[in-house]
Amino acid sequence: MKKEIERPFNNGRWTAGEMNTFIKSLLRSGTRRWGPKNETLKKARVEKGKYLCNGCKTVVPVTIVKDGKRVRFVQVDHIIPVVDTDTGFVSWDNYINRMFSNSDNYQLLCSDCHYSKTSSERMIATERKKRDKNTNG
Repeated sequence: MKKEIERPFNNGRWTAGEMNTFIKSLLRSGTRRWGPKNETLKKARVEKGKYLCNGCKTVVPVTIVKDGKRVRFVQVDHIIPVVDTDTGFVSWDNYINRMFSNSDNYQLLCSDCHYSKTSSERMIATERKKRDKNTNG
């Protein structure tokens, strides 16, 4: 028999995971107007439409054409990840404080450097989850 999934949010439509995803999405959209993040973008600007990547130290365009579409090629990245790769999600207070950090925790990366950094962080988190599952389960 199939176990019934508990859906305590949004009038019984959402699970706890769906609610968390919704809240994270709202917080991420709020960072578009966060001053320190925009200051980092401004400081990395070399000339109109070109920025210095803090990873590979090359000057890159803000957008490139990929598969016939113009896509953003620079990312303002948290130096210290919002969710620590070694401990995972701790609390909403911790998440919000890390999400809306000061300028010294932001860097501008080209999409290639950002992808590389994010991939390595995901690998560390995946290994932690496997380790935690083996010790707890």
